[in-house]
Parts: sequence; structure tokens; C-alpha cells
Amino acid sequence: MRRTAAAALAAALLLFLTACANDAASSTHAEAGQQVEGPKVKIMVGGLDKVIYLPAMLTQRLGHFAQAGVNVELLTEPAGVNATTALLAGDVQGAVGFYDHTIDLQAKGKNVESVVQFSQAPGEVEVVSAKQADAIRTGADFKGKKLGVTSVGSSTDFLTKYLAVKNGVAVSEFSPIAVGAGQTFIAAMQQGSIDAGMTTDPTVATILAKNLGTVLYDLRTPEGSKAALGGLYPSSSLYMNTDWVEKNKDTAQKLANAFVKTLKWMSTHTPAEIAAQMPADYAQGGAEQYAEAIKATLPMFTTDGVMPPEGPKTVLAVLTAFHPDVKGKEASIDLARTYTTEFVSKAG
Repeated sequence: MRRTAAAALAAALLLFLTACANDAASSTHAEAGQQVEGPKVKIMVGGLDKVIYLPAMLTQRLGHFAQAGVNVELLTEPAGVNATTALLAGDVQGAVGFYDHTIDLQAKGKNVESVVQFSQAPGEVEVVSAKQADAIRTGADFKGKKLGVTSVGSSTDFLTKYLAVKNGVAVSEFSPIAVGAGQTFIAAMQQGSIDAGMTTDPTVATILAKNLGTVLYDLRTPEGSKAALGGLYPSSSLYMNTDWVEKNKDTAQKLANAFVKTLKWMSTHTPAEIAAQMPADYAQGGAEQYAEAIKATLPMFTTDGVMPPEGPKTVLAVLTAFHPDVKGKEASIDLARTYTTEFVSKAG
């Protein structure tokens, strides 16, 4: 009876956490900047408070959108895959999420391209629960485990599956659990609903500060990306429907001007200075911890918004290893159509 009660409690907790993640996925927060004479653009971000997507809010806070002559309204969803859904539905004109979705979508007959490439590494971290530290030492130990991802079909899901397959574990041999990010991820780890999981800062910083888990794979740097994934893995970016970009080149250029200006600003300012520009509630663990989280993730960002030349090939190779919609279609994927440097090359 005790085992039955424990199982029922665990199931109830899992349902609660999943509901929390789903509730978060269905809610959005809008952030509009200074209004100027110019076009209006809605951009959905896969988690505005995530450090990997920091350039979106930072550009707004620095006034770079207004200076470029474009009115941007930032919306947020907890996972990049939800941002993609909003983009395809026509609810927004742009999405800030992982570049890998452009390849995934092309395999499905959708033409979406990265217009500004924020990063050259995933910025993600595979964190193992302190309770599982002895049981999970490499990806080979994922077999039979419950692994947290922001959402099934998200880039955290993609990367988790690749790390498993690379280490000899089939995607059917572990359980991906959608737990969102932030507090829902942390709660899932504390309660044992997940044994390990893929997440970003500032969530990583909180987990480490509270000794709730340890780092297994650190993909926040180019070096970490090369070691785990075989090369640079361009991730966070502004991506948009190709048709929209072709019809709105002037607006796309204004967006590129604003974002590239922010990326250059980031490269010449300290983590503390960057943190000071962000909303105060992003620093839930305190200003110092938030600045440290930014410092740990800064190496992933580009300084010019340009796609790393060999990056798309690495992403395609990763998706080919496990993704049923991409595997076997490598020859038909035109990587040149998944990104453009037309606008960032002209950005001042």
C-alpha cells in the first residue's frame, strides 16, 4: 500500500509539474519599447528571461529598436518550439529561438531563415540531480532515466536526444519530460520527477548555488559545443518566414541594425553592466548571481550577428543522428536557405 501511495503521489506531482509547464506555455508577456515613426513588428521569444535570448530584451532596454526606426513588441513563451508555432501561425513576424528549427521546418516544407545569428554555441547545460550524481556520469547513463526538457520538440529535446544517441542510447530508451524552465524545472529536479535535464542560465546558476545538481555537459562555450557536438552549434537567433523577409527588406534591415548594435555593445561591457540593463526581476537569485550567470553564457554570443560558416553543417549532422523528419533527407536540405547574412553584413 505504501508503494501504491508513493506511486500515486509521484504521478500526481508529475501531472502538476506538467500542468505548470503547459500553463506557462499558454501565457505570454508583452514588452513594448519607445514608439517611433516606423514599422511595427511582433517578436515571440522562447523565454525572455533566459540568458541565451538576452539580446532581445537588452536591445529593447538600450533603445536600439527605436534608434533603428522600428517599433518592436516582444512576447514570451517558455520554449523555442512555442515561438516557432506562433511564427508559423502568423501571430508574430519574428521569433527568437534556436536556429535548428529552420532546418527542421525546411524538412517539413516550411521556409524560415535566421536573419540575425546571436550565438555560435547552444548555451544549454545538461544538469544531473544531486540524487543521481553517481548514477549518471555520461550520456551512456541516460538509459532508463527521466530527462527534463523545456518542451517535447524543443531544441533542448533535440540536444538531449543527440547526446543520448551519440553515447549509444536509443531515443526510445529514456523518457523526455516537459518541465519548462526556471522554477518548474527546479521543482521537478527537487522532487525527483526528473533525474537530469537540459536548461539554461539563470536556472543553472540557481541549481548550482543551491547544490541541487551538477553539470554533466556544458554547452555555453564554443569549446563545450565542439567537444559535445563536434563543432560550433549556432543556436539563438532571430528567425523569420522567408516570404516575409523578401517583402519587408527595409524592416528586416532595421531589425538587423538594432540587434547587431546590441551584440557589439555586449562585447564591450562587463556582465555586471549588462545585468544592470535588464529587468530587476530577472535576477531572482540576486544581482551578483545573475551577473555570474551572464558571464558563464557570454562566450556563446557572436559580436556581429553573422552565421559561423561551418555551424549549419554541425546542426544538420546533429539532427540527422536522431530526428525522423530530417534523417535520410540530408541531401535535399539546402542549408543556404536556412539563414541569410544579407542584413547583418550591412548593419553598422
